[in-house]
Amino acid sequence: MTLIAIFFPFLSFLLRGRILTGIICLILQITLIGWIPAAVWAVISLQNARADRRNDRLIRAMRTR
Repeated sequence: MTLIAIFFPFLSFLLRGRILTGIICLILQITLIGWIPAAVWAVISLQNARADRRNDRLIRAMRTR
């Protein structure tokens, strides 16, 4: 998924169900200069989503004890 976020930033957002963000990212990605910030934005967003999921699993595990 990280490679998708680097090479096709808008697709990374679309695959995670963030349609509006994916469209905004695609508009940014259309320009060559905007492609680099779009790729960075997609990778950071992906890492944040993974961290949120990991934290949710940890919180659920702590509640079951």
